[in-house]
Amino acid sequence: MPFQTFYKKDVVPKLIAEFGYKNAHAVPTVKAVTLNVGLGPGLKDAKFLETAEKTLIRISGQKPVMTKSRKSIAGFKIREGLVVGMKVTLRGKRMWDFLEKLIRISLPRVRDFRGLPQNAFDGQGNYSIGFKEHMAFPEIRSDEIELIHGLQVTIATTAGSDVVARSLLKNLGMPLRTEN
Repeated sequence: MPFQTFYKKDVVPKLIAEFGYKNAHAVPTVKAVTLNVGLGPGLKDAKFLETAEKTLIRISGQKPVMTKSRKSIAGFKIREGLVVGMKVTLRGKRMWDFLEKLIRISLPRVRDFRGLPQNAFDGQGNYSIGFKEHMAFPEIRSDEIELIHGLQVTIATTAGSDVVARSLLKNLGMPLRTEN
């Protein structure tokens, strides 16, 4: 069963029962998933930039957008307009497919994984996960890797609070720890 169908048939009724929503359309859902790579270690290295771009294309199936610095910071040797990161925003079917892959395949592949922390919510119902190595994703083959870099995944929901978003993600199967 596709992950979006699982959400509609299993998760929505649970959230209606838990929070007393009057209408299925009032139940919070996942709006978007953003994948982000900061290029801090390889700002001047074109090979690092190319590797990070290929990684995001493989994982998401979309070409990333380069993020540029807004102002110069001499201490970090950053000039205004310099590419400091790249990101991909997933919506619709690609988002649901990525979430399923993240929850069922990628997170269990993380070394010494004991669940995700519950304090990574931002107060608005959005959740962020940081990966130290991008190798947890099944599209990345370990024999082809030249450079290892980190990756941040942000799950944006329509839930207005962290309590509702936590319940939504738990019902979707996100392995959140019971204690911090």
